[in-house]
Amino acid sequence: MRESLRKVRQHLLTGVSYMIPFVACGGILIAAGLAFSPAGAKGLEPPPGSWQELVCKIGAAAFTLMLPVLGGYIAHAIAGKPGLVPGFVGGFLAAEIKAGFLGAILIGFVAGWIVEAMKRIAVPKYLRPIMPILVIPIVGGGIVGVLMLGVLGPPIANLMALLTEWLGTLSTGSAVALAMVLGAMIAFDMGGPVNKVAFLFGAAMIKEGNYAVMGACAAAICTPPLGMGLATLVRRSLWSDDEREAGKAALAMGMIGITEGAIPFAASDPLRVIPSIMVGSMVAATVAMLGQVGDPAPHGGPIVLPVVDGKLMYIVAIVAGMIVTALMIHALKRPSPAAPGSEASR
Repeated sequence: MRESLRKVRQHLLTGVSYMIPFVACGGILIAAGLAFSPAGAKGLEPPPGSWQELVCKIGAAAFTLMLPVLGGYIAHAIAGKPGLVPGFVGGFLAAEIKAGFLGAILIGFVAGWIVEAMKRIAVPKYLRPIMPILVIPIVGGGIVGVLMLGVLGPPIANLMALLTEWLGTLSTGSAVALAMVLGAMIAFDMGGPVNKVAFLFGAAMIKEGNYAVMGACAAAICTPPLGMGLATLVRRSLWSDDEREAGKAALAMGMIGITEGAIPFAASDPLRVIPSIMVGSMVAATVAMLGQVGDPAPHGGPIVLPVVDGKLMYIVAIVAGMIVTALMIHALKRPSPAAPGSEASR
């Protein structure tokens, strides 16, 4: 059992290691495009035809490849080259149906296991040369596609509709309870479907003249990457070289409200990282709500500070969420085997 879990973790880390450069490239380019655009501080897209828009588009392209790369290389780690096509197809469809990085991880493993099973099927000798380059990619990719679009997709869409309806009932009750729920949802899948439900709910409240809901969301949005980035700076012994580099990228992405900056950490150690960032975002959202922070822009992070109502409490909320996230992950996480000072690194 322990050996099986070790292999699962190794397959997961392989996919994450290939994904990290795409996250860093996409996040930093988008951060640069928004940071140097006058519209960025208002949560708006850069002006059409501007160099800032061009940089953001390139960054968005790198982000678009993130989930296919994650799913593809998890499948590759399990089944070798024949697993690449089904894994990439599954990761792409996970993004299309808004299943987020959790969906990409799940389908990456499923694709790898399907392909590994297909490789063991006895076939005539004349078919063996075309199995890995033609039969397995087509059949495996088809099976994975059907699973994502026909089996996993509809339940995810129904769940998102139920979550939206539930948030509507909470908005009429306790503001603190709503803030805590929104903070947890924002951090849970870091840009995935649950995150998007909470964000879109906050954006919808702007149209109703309620800026406080978006204020809570805005503080929660940037807390996961900023908190994890802070954690990599404070205790180096917990983190590998790749993780510390991802921490630098996460800080840059957090500054302009890109929650996905925390994905590399969550993907490699979900049982410790996801609870830590959820608690941190809950704290940030609650402090912002209690501090009567209002955000009229449908965006988050320090970049929207110029348009936020209650600027001081907004900063306090973000810093509080960062510190709680860093403290909690430090309490839960064990040193990385590849971190400086660990036995494996000597």
